[in-house]
Amino acid sequence: MTAPDDAPTSYVGDIEATLSTLAAFNPVILSADVLPSRASQVPQTIDDIYKSHRMSMVRLAILLVDDMGSAEDVVQDAFAGLYRNWGNLRDTQAAVGYLRIAVINGSRSMLRRRRTARAYVPPHELDARSAESMAMMSTEHQSVITALGDLAPRQREVLVLRYYGGLSEAEIAEATGLSTGTVKSTASRAVAKLGDIIRTRHQ
Repeated sequence: MTAPDDAPTSYVGDIEATLSTLAAFNPVILSADVLPSRASQVPQTIDDIYKSHRMSMVRLAILLVDDMGSAEDVVQDAFAGLYRNWGNLRDTQAAVGYLRIAVINGSRSMLRRRRTARAYVPPHELDARSAESMAMMSTEHQSVITALGDLAPRQREVLVLRYYGGLSEAEIAEATGLSTGTVKSTASRAVAKLGDIIRTRHQ
């Protein structure tokens, strides 16, 4: 990922470095890193996936919709869809991929409904996200997470999936319906924009 020519390269590098540590707040990413072969070989039930992935999906949704209650609704709907489609999924990886796409689509729908109702609340209050998750973060992390709320929804999706979800550009493209090239360019612009937002707030 490269920064636009007009972006301060060192500052963008700092933002990327902070973003790259967000995966540490995703327990599913940590579990997969520790036991990758075991995680892929042991058959799992819907209950197993719910227990191991629910909070990760809620945190993902919080980063996309900026509200705990809305995030939990999105994830509940995603798991309901998973239950209905369980027989069509080939393995655990496919099930988790289904959940991720359902959370993204549900978050998009939630944001559209907010815009339609003209009731969207700016996501700058601490209680708009999981207090536990934010408390675990440094001031620098909190600043980056808060600034994510000022990005366009597509930019936010790409950065959250890349840095919190740990997905590759190809995986993000599959999850969001974008081309790989669009994912790459969107991520580059989003990181630069994030840097602009944070720099403006600190002036």
